[in-house]
Amino acid sequence: MLELPALADTYLAAARASDRGRSAEVVVHDGELRQTIIALTAGSELREHNAPPAASLQVLRGRVRVTDEKSGVEVPAGGLYLLTHHRHAVVALTDAVFLLTTVTSVPS
Repeated sequence: MLELPALADTYLAAARASDRGRSAEVVVHDGELRQTIIALTAGSELREHNAPPAASLQVLRGRVRVTDEKSGVEVPAGGLYLLTHHRHAVVALTDAVFLLTTVTSVPS
């Protein structure tokens, strides 16, 4: 069993110590399902990238802003956001930690 508060502490400390202001690791990998803990210091970002077939972002600490080609939304601690299938970016509005859940392929 994973203890998300402890993981959040660990990865946020690593992000604060990193020159890039971020730290991440896949913590669950089961077939196509992946869950990645990502910590970003305030102002750090994940630049625009493609979305997997299915994904959600659950903020554990802080606040992030998710932007895509159409809009942007602020997601606070405790928030769960369904990522669209559009290219998107994530910026930390404060020091933040989130759990990214993705499905990396969909059977045809």
